[in-house]
Amino acid sequence: MSEAPRRSIIILGSTGSIGTQALEVIHRNPDRFDVVGLAAGSNRDRAFAQADELGLDHDRVVFGAEDATSLVQEVSCDVVLNGITGSVGLLPTLAALESGATVALANKESLIVGGELVLGAKVRPDQIVPVDSEHSALAQALMAGAHSEVAKLIVTASGGPLRGRQADSLASVTPAEALAHPTWDMGLVVTTNSATLVNKGLEVIEAHLLFDIPFDNIEVTVHPQSVVHSLVEFHDGSTLAQASPPDMRVPIAWGLSWPDRVPGVMPGIDWTQSHTWTFEPLDEVAFPAVSMAKAAGQRGGTFPAVFNAANEQAVYAFHRGEISLPAIIEVISHALDHHESGEMSLEAVLDAERDARERADRFIASQRS
Repeated sequence: MSEAPRRSIIILGSTGSIGTQALEVIHRNPDRFDVVGLAAGSNRDRAFAQADELGLDHDRVVFGAEDATSLVQEVSCDVVLNGITGSVGLLPTLAALESGATVALANKESLIVGGELVLGAKVRPDQIVPVDSEHSALAQALMAGAHSEVAKLIVTASGGPLRGRQADSLASVTPAEALAHPTWDMGLVVTTNSATLVNKGLEVIEAHLLFDIPFDNIEVTVHPQSVVHSLVEFHDGSTLAQASPPDMRVPIAWGLSWPDRVPGVMPGIDWTQSHTWTFEPLDEVAFPAVSMAKAAGQRGGTFPAVFNAANEQAVYAFHRGEISLPAIIEVISHALDHHESGEMSLEAVLDAERDARERADRFIASQRS
């Protein structure tokens, strides 16, 4: 086996959950990775401390999405890990693709919002490597067959902190309850999206864009143990699953080193012990976000951008105590119902996002009056 090539890495979102875990992988493998740039949000002390641990000059540390875009344009590297949260990651993703670097993509929103713009910015077919655990699992399982042999993709969902709750009980959910995820340690928006299943809806759109599989052939199943990260069914009836302990370091390491694997990222499943894995149908009455996201994805254009932007505004309003958890879906629905998508362009995407946020904010204000 040939030795894996050494990779130079830029990490966007270095102080967040994805970024800090990526740095753990990198610190454990100093012979494989060199960090040449960091971008963070507002946690300047943490970011500079990370740079000091890496021996990285502070002029290679930037803050905010605009400077992250400039960093990617100005500093050459092999891999850009985009761990920024939210659609502000779109411009850095486009810049990274245009630079020719491999993009280890944890910022699903940039692909969902940018759609064909992001796909069109690739300079080679294999330039985007997904870091979401579900899409990393799908990419790995898809290596077992040809695209024409795929019958369906099955995206697993943990069910989040509200799994099993009935629709009529969700109006009383508090922000603390929505953030009490049983498996994953994530930020405010992503964890709330897991509670509403918006996150899974976004992942369905992402799977469609990444793997060119029709929406009608993408399903969601609830798997509370979060060990099987997704599955691919082929047209002969065979289904392949990717399984590993619920830890993001595995897909992060694969994203950084693709197509090679990093040895010893973490212990695998202990097959000397008994395990019970369960799979349940999605309750689309209590959690309609997945079907709503599918519909937005099928309409295409800037509809996914509107879905995402309205959701972000609604999530923050929920955590400010201005709306209930189910009202998040109402806000998204209102924004989609009042949107008309035109020709796809970067300007159109940014305009659609801005309009959706403003419309969402007005709708939220009207619910309080």
